[in-house]
Amino acid sequence: MRRIWPVAVALLLAGCGVRPSGVTDGGEAPTGVAPGVTLYFVDARGALSPQPRRTGHLGGIPEAMALLLSGPGESDLHTDISSSSTTQVVVTVTSGFIRLMVPLSIHEVTPLGIDQIVCTVLGVHIQGGGSRRTKVQVRFTLPTPESDERRTCPLFR
Repeated sequence: MRRIWPVAVALLLAGCGVRPSGVTDGGEAPTGVAPGVTLYFVDARGALSPQPRRTGHLGGIPEAMALLLSGPGESDLHTDISSSSTTQVVVTVTSGFIRLMVPLSIHEVTPLGIDQIVCTVLGVHIQGGGSRRTKVQVRFTLPTPESDERRTCPLFR
């Protein structure tokens, strides 16, 4: 009993000065539902610029690519990807690697246009819970050395 008394006193003294606080508001809880997807286009300075598209959900990489290939819509941004009536992209996702087969030749897209594709794909991938370290390979209709390169988004480095 004599050993318990000093422990009880120490516990009582350790709690001195601490008072309970009221309930604090932490803001709205996350819902897990994305209001849309972020596409990357080119601004007047020639830099990549994010453009949110409200779709009601995040969607997947094929959906984001179809929106990207459809163009910037009514905005001050432009694209460095030639317009195409075909917007279907074949996507293969493995651990640490995403391969796209786009309906374009290398002559229909500039290096900045390739960055638009890579940033859009990685943005969707990361927002969906994927790793920031994932690399993207953009394959074109005609095989080129550029088709073998594994890329990251210059904005996410």
